[in-house]
Amino acid sequence: MKVVYKKPEVLKNVNFHFCPGCQHGLVHKIIAEAIDNFKIKDKTIAVIGVGCGVFLYDYFDVDSLEAPHGRGLAVATGVKRARPERIVFTYQGDGDLASIGLAETVHAANRGENVSVFFVNNTVYGMTGGQMAPTTLLGQITTTSPYGREFQRDGYPIRMSEMLATLEGVAFSARVALCTPKQLMEAKKAVKKAFQMQLEGLGFSFVEILSACPTNWNMQPLEAIKRVEEEMIPFFPLGIYKERRVSDVL
Repeated sequence: MKVVYKKPEVLKNVNFHFCPGCQHGLVHKIIAEAIDNFKIKDKTIAVIGVGCGVFLYDYFDVDSLEAPHGRGLAVATGVKRARPERIVFTYQGDGDLASIGLAETVHAANRGENVSVFFVNNTVYGMTGGQMAPTTLLGQITTTSPYGREFQRDGYPIRMSEMLATLEGVAFSARVALCTPKQLMEAKKAVKKAFQMQLEGLGFSFVEILSACPTNWNMQPLEAIKRVEEEMIPFFPLGIYKERRVSDVL
């Protein structure tokens, strides 16, 4: 029988722990496929932020480090500068990267650190109990915004992809989603592009991935997918916000 699909080689043969309907598993698979595509398993180092994806080291057969909350890009900077021949990526959520780690994110991007960043945005602190995050939408109910996020009190959701695209050190900034086959194909392209940018030495690459969180949204999985499409994507438009070419740095 002809094999038409198989598990990415870089993923270990273990079950994911994620909640039903959570899309972290899809993000893991897409990143793993890209690592297999470039044949960089033995030279890749993952830096994992605190959050729902913190156990990535249990699933990926690559060297990995767990960074203190918010310090993923500070750790990744040190790793890449110490071992510039390695392929370094961070895996972070919105509470980790866009809140406590915002300064590390912005300055690493502005310096043009040659690393790849995969940012899972589900508009809530997932692992720690469903608190309001920097990306929580206006009106969204969380454990710390029981009446919904209100801009006069809580400010507006941060659009990370657009903000980082304005910085000179950023080589690639894109936002993708995982709700449809077409979106999955675009997400795969963006993740591959982020690794390609690093392999070519072009600078900081950033992929924001809109993801469902049925547990903390108090929704069934299909309802959560619908929310991503109807509420998140209109506020966080999908697309490539910046893409540097090799000729731009020559």
